Amino acid sequence: MMKRICTGILTVFSLATVAAFAQSSSTPTTSTPVTGKTIQERKDNQQNRIGNGVENGSLTAGEAGRLENKEKNLNKEEHNMRTADDGKLTAADKAKLTRQQNRLSNNIYNQKHDAQVQPKTNNEVNTRDRNQQERIGQGIKSGQLTAGEASNLEKKETKLNKEERNDRAANGGKLTQGEKARINRQQNRASKQIYNKKHNGRKRG
Repeated sequence: MMKRICTGILTVFSLATVAAFAQSSSTPTTSTPVTGKTIQERKDNQQNRIGNGVENGSLTAGEAGRLENKEKNLNKEEHNMRTADDGKLTAADKAKLTRQQNRLSNNIYNQKHDAQVQPKTNNEVNTRDRNQQERIGQGIKSGQLTAGEASNLEKKETKLNKEERNDRAANGGKLTQGEKARINRQQNRASKQIYNKKHNGRKRG
């Protein structure tokens, strides 16, 4: 009697296991599809990360400029893909863009966590430079600055920073009054360009 009961229980258990396996086998495993919206959301996230790095000083103007240039090229490639396919992305296009976004994501992380940071705000020139960077960072995060615009602005900031370093190196780490005046004029021009780029009606796509 006990043997028949045990045999029956084992039979029911086996049938239930087989049924469960069959059901799981017949149900295809799906992953979250990479859609155009997902790609856009990922781009927005990358830009927010770059913007945060520019604002908090963990990304130098040169690093941010290079990252934004890569973002600009990636956006251009996506635009060309969509143009070739009536505004849509093929599965291969999506896969390629995802791989490129993965590489860019790693680049952003590495640049934000390396030893390079923006100069300390221990003088008037550096304090103003940091303010400009914060405004650029805010524009990147809000979408008021496109990747191309941000890249262009950061290239100019990089050039200005290099010029300041050279001036200081030639004068024992200090700036002459004439150099301060010249850098101030350049920062004024940069400030106007930042404002104009942020208010020209162009938005991150």
